[in-house]
Amino acid sequence: MAEHTIGIIMNGVTGRMGTNQHLIRSIMAIRNQGGVKLANGDVLMPDPIMVGRQEHKLQALAKTHGITRWSTNLDECLADERDQIYFDSQMTSFRVDSIRKAIAAGKHIYCEKPTAATLEESLELARLAKDAGVKNGVVQDKLFLPGLLKLKRLIDAGFFGHILSVRMEFGYWVFEGDWQPGQRPSWNYRKEDGGGIIVDMFAHWRYVVDHLFGKIRSVSCLGATHIPQRWDENGKSYASTADDAAYATFELDGGIVVQANSSWAVRVNREDLLTIQVDGTEGSAVAGLRDCKVQHRVNTCKPVWNPDIPNPFNFRELWSEVPDNQHFDNAFKIQWEMFLKHVHEDQPFPWDLLEGAKGTQLSELALLSWQKRCWLDVPELKL
Repeated sequence: MAEHTIGIIMNGVTGRMGTNQHLIRSIMAIRNQGGVKLANGDVLMPDPIMVGRQEHKLQALAKTHGITRWSTNLDECLADERDQIYFDSQMTSFRVDSIRKAIAAGKHIYCEKPTAATLEESLELARLAKDAGVKNGVVQDKLFLPGLLKLKRLIDAGFFGHILSVRMEFGYWVFEGDWQPGQRPSWNYRKEDGGGIIVDMFAHWRYVVDHLFGKIRSVSCLGATHIPQRWDENGKSYASTADDAAYATFELDGGIVVQANSSWAVRVNREDLLTIQVDGTEGSAVAGLRDCKVQHRVNTCKPVWNPDIPNPFNFRELWSEVPDNQHFDNAFKIQWEMFLKHVHEDQPFPWDLLEGAKGTQLSELALLSWQKRCWLDVPELKL
């Protein structure tokens, strides 16, 4: 058994998502487990170099996790032939220029979504990567969550019969920042900095819906800025210029209707921060981030509308949990391992920059639908 090293430039890992999910729970977890096992029995070991703008944060992070390489100079990192992969989890507004440079330097590209603030830029990155012949991928982590993997298992088994509709509820109350610190960075609520729940979350809804239920053919969306004033990380008041809630309907192939509510101004009265209910002719399911429960047609009760008597059913007791039946690893780590094997031994990886552009496309169309107050078709994207 031989060990191979692969260098990864990690830009933006001092941010919340970059630190927790990508550095600690993915790359460091892979290193701690002894690398990624390859098809021939060899091992691939990631060797990260952290890049960012704030030297003190990089130094502290490197010391905490025993990482020897870090830099504030992206150009120097891109010139180093030891590093084959460029990863980007910066703010969306910084992403495009950095990825352009990385493609020009011949690096393989792996990045967070949205890949860009506009569809034009997202498609440009996909074309540049294709023309340069570099491998590329976009984080689509929710496909690897235990709850959604169980949901996919049900779909593949034909549990639902003909799927009729999907209801997605996402969100929680993000504190305004005056008497409780906000759980999300303040730029999320400034349109001029690339913020807004439509730009942030519809990239997720595109790949989740497309890969689980069918292609999105049209969209109708109403956005809102429910909380007009927030306080930033320094306690300074600012105006919220981006949407913090969105209420959308998607029409899919086969007539499936998806309703997707997304909000950072909603108090949770459901079993998880994200729940997806799927109703079909043969059965229904409700999936969260980790769990999934089902109700088949033979277990469906027969309620009758009569508000004059107490409800005779405990509806929740009539659902059954889908068992784990497998080990579920961290969703981000799973996809990182897949991308590393894609780069090193050319294993399949379907979630490329073009797939990422589809998320930006849906966000743009949703914002335009809100502006025009109308339904809009979602055309096929091609390079």
